[in-house]
Amino acid sequence: MTTSNNFDTDVLVIGTGPAGATAALALATYGVRVKMVTMFNWLANSPRAHITNQRAMEVLRDLGLEEEVIRAATPWEQMGDTLFTTSLGGEEIARLRTWGTGDKRKGDYVQGSPCTMLDLIQPEMESILLKHAAARSAQVSFNTEYLRHEQDAEGVTAYMKDVSTGQEYTVRAKYLVGADGANSKVVKEIDVPIVGEMARAGTAYVIFNADLSRYVAHRPSILQWIATPEAGFGEIGMGLLRAIRPWDQWIAGWGFDMAKGAPDLSPETVLQKIRLLAGDPELVVDVERMSTWYVNQAHATEYSRGRVFCAGDAVHRHPPSSGLGSNTCMQDSFNLAWKLAYVVKGFASPSLLETYTPERAPVGKQIVARANQSRKDYALLKECFNFGNGVDTVAKLLDRMRDPSPAGVEVRLNLQKALEIKNFEFNGQGVELNQRYESSAVVRDEHDGHEVWAKDKELHLQATTRPGAKLPHAWLVNESGLRVSTLDVVGKGSMTLVTGLAGQAWVEAAQHLNKPFLKTVVTGAKGTADLYCDWQAVREVHEAGAILVRPDGYVAWRQRDAVWSADEAVAQLQQALQSVLG
Repeated sequence: MTTSNNFDTDVLVIGTGPAGATAALALATYGVRVKMVTMFNWLANSPRAHITNQRAMEVLRDLGLEEEVIRAATPWEQMGDTLFTTSLGGEEIARLRTWGTGDKRKGDYVQGSPCTMLDLIQPEMESILLKHAAARSAQVSFNTEYLRHEQDAEGVTAYMKDVSTGQEYTVRAKYLVGADGANSKVVKEIDVPIVGEMARAGTAYVIFNADLSRYVAHRPSILQWIATPEAGFGEIGMGLLRAIRPWDQWIAGWGFDMAKGAPDLSPETVLQKIRLLAGDPELVVDVERMSTWYVNQAHATEYSRGRVFCAGDAVHRHPPSSGLGSNTCMQDSFNLAWKLAYVVKGFASPSLLETYTPERAPVGKQIVARANQSRKDYALLKECFNFGNGVDTVAKLLDRMRDPSPAGVEVRLNLQKALEIKNFEFNGQGVELNQRYESSAVVRDEHDGHEVWAKDKELHLQATTRPGAKLPHAWLVNESGLRVSTLDVVGKGSMTLVTGLAGQAWVEAAQHLNKPFLKTVVTGAKGTADLYCDWQAVREVHEAGAILVRPDGYVAWRQRDAVWSADEAVAQLQQALQSVLG
């Protein structure tokens, strides 16, 4: 084992998925030498993840990719209502306003973030992330298999193999990031604990091309749940048609009984299933690919060992329900990247890296639970349909749903309750934006006490400047008269001290400390004018107070009361920075 300090790179990233590519992109953006490798010849080869939530879009906005992602994605307004129908061309049972597009929730989403949700399939997202990572000097190697690593006090020696030639070699790095997916070799090697259950249910997926615009254009929706006895198996109990590209490329999905082995994916069966779900017995279908995947419910309780850190599906494994997968992967890396950059550059002590697990592991645990619960929450819908209990045809299902008797009234009331429960999957803005960090990189205000939630914290965003929360979005106005978000004036790799016009003491304190990573934003000043008074309404601190925001947009520390003395501001700010950065 070599212990040479002649490093080939600062950070070696294993994997080019959303976690790996975001890590490489952010590190390269921050001026850190980074090398990203994958054993494959190219990026994701199937649509996989597609929902891009507001927090992931904020990450992309900070990294300068938002506009390009918007151009490539299905826009928010076309993500639309989620249908529950007997077939795509058949009679509908219900619709649910989803992804924050409904009248009751759209205002929450618009108020909560400068970014909307979007739908972009994983291969296209990965290509955008990778292209810009490489353009910002990240090294990228395909056909490069990670074999193992050895750690020492100064760095990590990774053993690699060129897949095309079979040649083995080593890469010397200061840190290693394992973003190598649900079968992570890195996770196994460092032996981090994984708790939960793998492969608890099975699903068949078929990617196909067919023009279904006549069924969808008048009611745009990326998800269509098909309720028929033929697709009634499993936890969800419905078939799925998911739009990959509006409205001519799709995924058809249905559950299968794992106890009976692999599902029948013969061409005849697959064509019959697709036509059944579409409700068109003559539909012309071009099948591109068939596969199976399994529902996991597992998460790591620790994300690192020494100089090796893991992110993404390597540490949280769950179904796509609630659309949390790639979004959480990207946020893992955004949390980790600035910490690695600050340690590599000497801005922070290596102890800062110890905050990664306590901040992100609870998030991973939460989203694994939420995604699996979203599947289990279909139980009441299945009870409404009552498949297998006398309801064995679509006609009988529709009779049950339209029954004018008291029994029918009860079914429809239960349908309403079932749809309300599904808001936790399809309108869970709180799950996406209410993450709270607790670690030494967050300095608690002893006067804040325990946070009280005004509304359900999974459904509704509660914006706050409490340390450990994401900085609230509010519109400011720049020198050109254009709106800029509070999230736009922080981040970009810097720690940001936010104060108001009365906070001159804080401005002087930041100038006195003269840290290369610290910038100051004075809200109300020219370029950051609070003309709407939006920021004043949500900042929760005195105008002469201050908020210290980390590069990832999370509040590290705040002084709620006014400070007028520059000496006092220097002492408080210096102590806060030392606490956060070690």
